[in-house]
Amino acid sequence: MRKAEITRKTKETAIEVAVNLDGTGKSEMATGVGFFDHMLDQLARHSLIDMAVKAKGDTHIDDHHTVEDCGIALGQALAHALGDKTGIRRYGHFNLAMDDAQVACALDLSARPYLVWSLPFPTDKIGTFDTELVREFFQALATHGGITLHVDLVHGLNSHHIAEACFKAVARALRAAVEPDPRMAGQLPSTKGAL
Repeated sequence: MRKAEITRKTKETAIEVAVNLDGTGKSEMATGVGFFDHMLDQLARHSLIDMAVKAKGDTHIDDHHTVEDCGIALGQALAHALGDKTGIRRYGHFNLAMDDAQVACALDLSARPYLVWSLPFPTDKIGTFDTELVREFFQALATHGGITLHVDLVHGLNSHHIAEACFKAVARALRAAVEPDPRMAGQLPSTKGAL
């Protein structure tokens, strides 16, 4: 059963996350941050990972703690659901086009967290959402999910399109990486004997 549930509670946020790696992309998002819910829905739908995220955060201050802590909890849930990673493909990459934007993502479920980020936004906001929080989310996801994650903007003009292409590209790369590899059944995708 490649499923996990994580609860995270701090003085700033209360987060509940559930994931099913073998789902169909069902999404239940209620973070109190509308644009972020829309992006998390894309992450679930295009990765085919069922995700439920319920968050209450100090959004009267700003959205930072809520977005970052959702990334932490989702990363922890993904790592827990993957277990020892026996039989998975491990690697994933995807170039995704959305109108004017194209985003490239490559990732490795290596247990060695690292983020390479080259995704500049032409605006500071998408509606009321701070575009810098996109990086904060993926930094937290990579760190707590044990993911080496590279995200690059190939080109783009519209901040909404760039953000959405980013979430979708990561989703498709993640979908490939978590999938069982029939040729690796019962084997760990590493020469080290551990991930």
